[in-house]
Amino acid sequence: MNRVVHPIEVESYRRLRARLDTSHFPPLTRAVVERVIHSAADLEYATDLVMDEAELEKAHAALHSGAPVVTDVEMVAAGITRRETVCRLRDAESGPGLTRSAHAIRLAHEQVGPGAIWVIGNAPTALEELLTLDAAPALVIGLPVGFVGAVESKAALRESGLPAVSNVSEKGGSAVASAALNALLYHPTHPAEETS
Repeated sequence: MNRVVHPIEVESYRRLRARLDTSHFPPLTRAVVERVIHSAADLEYATDLVMDEAELEKAHAALHSGAPVVTDVEMVAAGITRRETVCRLRDAESGPGLTRSAHAIRLAHEQVGPGAIWVIGNAPTALEELLTLDAAPALVIGLPVGFVGAVESKAALRESGLPAVSNVSEKGGSAVASAALNALLYHPTHPAEETS
């Protein structure tokens, strides 16, 4: 089923592309960059985001083949359209040396196992916890926001060698993390379906 794009979104993308040339990006990278910029109205994401097209291609295939999608918080889950997600934050508890967000990641890992797509937009501790697990993810969208731990957790993600979408700055958040996942969801599975 094709997604119906609202005229406001069409105009938003037109204006975005008038202000920023994204044509040099490979297809999936371009889709992620543009959708993240669209969600935040922040052109700086074009140089702040870090990703690899080959990893995105594999993640896109996994996503469209039914790989589970796990989020760190309900706000990220709420932003992901057209797909069920797993978020275990309501079941999680904090404890000595363990935040609620980190515990939720442990619980989700026990539930979904390897091959999931992890979307972390809120808690650096959730991303840090994921990196301690043998999650074998299809992709980690690691875009937690904040002045404490966010930059470091995203740097650790890039250094881990896991397939990932991250960014260099403190910026991030639920809206941009879900936008990155939606970019992969909305991107056609066959090049002939591509319209933008």
